[in-house]
Amino acid sequence: MTDQAARRPLIAGNWKMNGLKAEGMALTDAVLAGVRGGAWRCELLVCPPATLLPLIGDRLKGSPVRLGAQDCHQKPSGAHTGDIAAPMLADVGCRFVIVGHSERRADHNESDALVKAKAEAAMAANLVPILCIGETLAVRDRGDALSVVAAQLAASLPAGAGADKLVVAYEPVWAIGTGRTPTAADIGAMHQALRAELKRHLGAESDRMRILYGGSVKGSNAAEILAVDGVDGALVGGASLKAEEFLTIARACA
Repeated sequence: MTDQAARRPLIAGNWKMNGLKAEGMALTDAVLAGVRGGAWRCELLVCPPATLLPLIGDRLKGSPVRLGAQDCHQKPSGAHTGDIAAPMLADVGCRFVIVGHSERRADHNESDALVKAKAEAAMAANLVPILCIGETLAVRDRGDALSVVAAQLAASLPAGAGADKLVVAYEPVWAIGTGRTPTAADIGAMHQALRAELKRHLGAESDRMRILYGGSVKGSNAAEILAVDGVDGALVGGASLKAEEFLTIARACA
């Protein structure tokens, strides 16, 4: 069995800042109806906005769909108005949490050091952080994509990271929400570079660590992207807000 064959693909839906209660429940029920009775090669995850986590977490109990959050604070508690600690997420049933998404790095000026601290906080709460890294169009156009993303990974990698404790997500910033995607060759080259960087830091343990692709993944391009050597699943944005589109991406894992 190859290393990649040993890694179960993960299809993670990031709902971002979308969904009131009725919409979130309807989307959850539609996803659950689609997965019922099926045998899925991939692991399925939805990451709703924080307001919906307890409600959707209850709905997902006993199903093959996992619950995740979109961010956490780097401290387990304290005077941090408006923030949510990793233990709070675990308390409502989360198994995963996204950290370092490009939108948070840009909108909230999150540094690699802060992202690393958040990932470590998630791991301390027995959550699996999905560590996001990726390059801007300016970086890619000047030919520095591989080196910049490798450096970003090295600076964001939490202490104690292991295959069962961390997922990495490569998201080309310039492709998120734009409908543009890198070529299969570009995606493959980046995933191979990240695998080599992980191996440099973690040794053989890195062989089992999943690296997702996230950049305008949709039903129409999922099969091509997921077939690229080294791609272990997808971090899905807008397409995860439509149950059938999300499930079409999941089916492409086969």
